[in-house]
Amino acid sequence: MYDAIQEMIDKFHRKAESDGKLREKLEGVVKTINIDLGDESYSLKLDNAQITDYKEGKTENADITFTSTPENLQALIDGTLRPMKAYFTKKFTVKGKFEDLMHLKSLF
Repeated sequence: MYDAIQEMIDKFHRKAESDGKLREKLEGVVKTINIDLGDESYSLKLDNAQITDYKEGKTENADITFTSTPENLQALIDGTLRPMKAYFTKKFTVKGKFEDLMHLKSLF
């Protein structure tokens, strides 16, 4: 999953470079995110419309924790599973403040 998440990050960076509204929306936003996929986990940092510090393992006291399975995350990345449908059918869970969670949707 490491490479698939990296591809998602690269896609986000391309979108942020070309979308001034997205950059403006994320200006000043600094959040840590954990991705928990059961046997594997990753962490990253959203920092002013850039994703940094992407690595294996969880970070302590993350602002947002996304929990799912590798298969469901891959389907989200591929676009075969829509984020809202996945959320309401409990294909993933997200923990964090509501305002922080709204930043996640810009990743998909």
